[in-house]
Order: sequence, then structure tokens, then C-alpha cells
Amino acid sequence: MRISSDRLTLERHGAIRLGTPFELRTIKRIFAILGMHPVGYYDLSIAGLPMHATCFRPTDVTSLERNPFRVFTTLLRPELLASHEARELSLSLLGQRKIFSHGLFDILDVAESQGGRLNARQAETFIPEALATFGWQSIAAATLDQYEILKAEHPILADIVCFQNAHINHLTPRTLDITAVQSAMKAAGMAAKSQIEGPPPRKCPILLRQTSFLALEEPVQLWQSKLPGTGSDLNGDLQMFDPKATLIQGSHKARFGEIEQRGAAVTPKGRDLYDKLLQQSRNVSVGLSPEEADARTIEVFQKYPDSWKDLRQQGLIYCQFRCIKPIHTTPAIDKEEGLILDQLISRGVVEAVPITYEDFLPLSAAGIFQSNLQTNTHSPGASVGPMYSLSDQKGLGQALEGTVLNLDDWYADVQRQSLERVAKALGFALEDLMDA
Repeated sequence: MRISSDRLTLERHGAIRLGTPFELRTIKRIFAILGMHPVGYYDLSIAGLPMHATCFRPTDVTSLERNPFRVFTTLLRPELLASHEARELSLSLLGQRKIFSHGLFDILDVAESQGGRLNARQAETFIPEALATFGWQSIAAATLDQYEILKAEHPILADIVCFQNAHINHLTPRTLDITAVQSAMKAAGMAAKSQIEGPPPRKCPILLRQTSFLALEEPVQLWQSKLPGTGSDLNGDLQMFDPKATLIQGSHKARFGEIEQRGAAVTPKGRDLYDKLLQQSRNVSVGLSPEEADARTIEVFQKYPDSWKDLRQQGLIYCQFRCIKPIHTTPAIDKEEGLILDQLISRGVVEAVPITYEDFLPLSAAGIFQSNLQTNTHSPGASVGPMYSLSDQKGLGQALEGTVLNLDDWYADVQRQSLERVAKALGFALEDLMDA
């Protein structure tokens, strides 16, 4: 795998939590201007979280090199909340809040009337209006009682519903050695996550490894539960707040630190093997210390090939191929000797470079969220244990009023395009190389 120092220092992913389909559609409009589109469906119900998600990122390889930025975007699924009271309160508060400015809607309309583009002057309006959507606000848009009701149902629910914007809850840089980062955080006395999420350390890294340090307990202000002199409940109606109503000091945990190490994108065959071994490692690690569990996981993953050649030849990873020297400088290709692409690679005519995994893993994301919440969940998905799916990709598509790009289709297309260029350069039919 290759990564330039420029990309490594620039690369980030962020995460936001949205409450309604309208918010998701508006976020889609914002990111579209930046060349970022919804890629992948993530079912977080498998870890007991009442949300599902997609990732907004560039879909052009060149654009990804210039703008290696992703926003993992979750959407609340009220139907997964066990408490009727919490569900109705959430819908009431979310139905009244407005996290986007009038100015933002105006400039979005302008951009869309111009084919999704803005001139420099218009961009000067767009950027601050968009940024205001993601800034942290320490004054909540809920009363203390409302906050406590939602937090009791799920701390993530309080974070989604009780604030007047879609604040970024973490901004994640990329590292080349996450094990070293984890050790350094613990040595520095930071409240690091006990285990790294994702596959164990390998010579040939795959997918995504993530760790974090715990969210800070931040001061926030919440409205008092009763209006002065009335004794009536606010019932989520923000318009009913009396100018004389007082704010109560509270605290909230939402924003945390995270870091990631990215490996190669795996094919459906590779992902099936990964999921199988991950579940095996979890089964044999029940009741073990983090260190013992990590050791067991490494043992289980010995079944996953750990050389780039084996991974490629067994169809476990996606690669980009490119010509590195003329074919006429090597002996003639003999179809009887095996796969043409393998011969071209072994003779140094073609190079195979693993494609970086640009996306996420739902269990890893959920593991990071839960470690920072330090709580048990009450959603239906949690009551039946991990790996139980209440997936609703159709519902997310309806919320978006569009579709999310399938991950495997994207990686397969990148690989295929590279093979097309090789075939054209060397005078082969694409089918001759696709046999690999």
C-alpha cells in the first residue's frame, strides 16, 4: 500500500449525528457542493444503537487524493427506541428545532441553480453559513428534565436531540501505526480505549483499525423544567421559553478523540472471512482481559492470509493495476502457463497496488461510540445481543430521497478501470486479464 506524506497529514474523518430525514437531506445538499456523496449503508442496530448511517465522501479517486475527507453521518431511528415517552419527546423536540440558517438555504438554492457550483464570492457566503451547522453550542435546546429522560433512554439520544446543531463529535486523523499510538496514549496517562477496534495487527493491514480517548465531560446549560410563575411543563415547545427563564448548569459527554489506521479494501469474499474470524475471536474472548482478548484475536486471524500476493491471488482484496515497463522487454506471454495477469506481475510488467479502504466498519464505529458513552443501551437491538440486525437500508434511502453507493461496486469499478488501462496499453482483451 502507498500513502503520500501530504495525504497523511491532510486526511481526516468527522462524524455527525442527525435526528430527522429533513436534516439528512439538507446535509446531503451541503456536501454535494463539496463533491462528497453518500457511500455505504451502516446498520448500527447490530450493536444496540438506535441509528443507521452513511458516509459522505468524494467518489472520484483523484478527488479523494486531493480531498481525503469523510463525514460519518448517523440518522436516528425513533422506531428502535423502547420508551414511548422518549420516542415522543424526541420527535417533538426534533420537529421544532432548526439547525440550518435561512442564509444557508438561500445559497444552497443558488448553487443548485448553477449546477452545484459556486463562484468565489458566493463561496464566501456558503462556507460560514455551512460551518455554523457543525459548531459546538453549550446551551442546550431542551430542559434539564427532558435531557435526563432522553439520556436515561440512551446517551446518544440526548446528544442527537438536545442541541441546536449537528456538532462534529470527533475529527479523526490517520496514522501508519495505531499500535504505537495506543501505547503512547496510555503512557501519557490518557483515558484511551482499552482495545483497538477492527482487525488485529498484520504485516499486510486490511480494512480499518480505530482507537480513541474518552469524551470529555463538558459544561452545558439547560433550561429549567418549569416556566417562572406558571407551573406548566414546556413539553418541548422552544417558543414557550420565557425570556426570564433561567438556565441550569449541567454537563454532557459527546466530543471525543479518535485516530485510525487504514488498510486494504477487501472483496466480498475477504469480508466474509473477516466477519467469520471476528465473530470467532469474540466467542473465544468472552470474560478475558483486553490483553488476553487481543492475543486470542491474533491467533484466530492466523487463518487470514497475510501476504499481498496471497491476498490478491485468493481474491480477498481489491487492487489497482498499472504498467511499469513495456511488455516487449519480457518473454512472450503463454496462456498455457497460467493467468496472464499473474505472469505480467511476476515479470515486472504490471504492478498491483492494494486499494486503500476508504470507508467504515459498523461494529468498530459502534464500539468507539459505546466506549465513550460507557453505558448499556435500551434499544431493541441491544436486548437480543450483538450481531442481531434490524437493518433498514430502504428507509435510509427514503430519508435521503436517493440511494447510497454500494461499497463493493465502487472498489470493483476502481479495480476494473485500472485493468482496462493495462489491457489497452499492452494490447490484451480485458477478459484476458479479468480471469484473475
